Amino acid sequence: MRLFGKLYERALGWARHPRAVPYLAGLSFVEAFIFPVMPEVMLAPMMLARPQKAFSYANWSLLFSLLGSLVGYALGHWAYEGVRPLLGPHMQATIGTWVGNLRNDMNQHWVAMLGALMLAALQPVIPMKFVTWAAGIVGVPVVPFLACMAVGRGKRVWLLALLVRLFGEKAQRILHRHVDRIGWAALAVLALLLAWWLWSR
Repeated sequence: MRLFGKLYERALGWARHPRAVPYLAGLSFVEAFIFPVMPEVMLAPMMLARPQKAFSYANWSLLFSLLGSLVGYALGHWAYEGVRPLLGPHMQATIGTWVGNLRNDMNQHWVAMLGALMLAALQPVIPMKFVTWAAGIVGVPVVPFLACMAVGRGKRVWLLALLVRLFGEKAQRILHRHVDRIGWAALAVLALLLAWWLWSR
């Protein structure tokens, strides 16, 4: 199934549009809390078309990713608080224990939590939306949360800008050829990580 390929082709179409920067901002914004396609699929062709603006595009993407991460954080918090009363007593107790354990871990291992957030924002395997929702559910303080998202996601988009300046179209050809494999592999890894975490708890 070419799910990711179709989404990738649509994002490439947006990248060629005269209003590509607003489209990039919108994609970066919604990807942070719901959309399944990373903004890098627009960033790469835009940077290739105008290499001198590569870091400017990266900064626009970063800014709107941070704004979207605040939406994801709020959704995580309010969705959890809104849905919890609708759950049965057993489910409430189970989820409450899980959230309580995460909050205790956060309070006891503050530096490790910040490092984990930065790594989660940096790597592409775990989608950013899962990170932002989870942070809202657990109640990570907003300012450290935003700082970690800025450092992690900033490294990603700035590294992409640097790679495009260094390697050009070769990187885009590889992504275009293997985007579906990359997308499904990322989902498979995410499912395995979730299964392992549930089993270990």
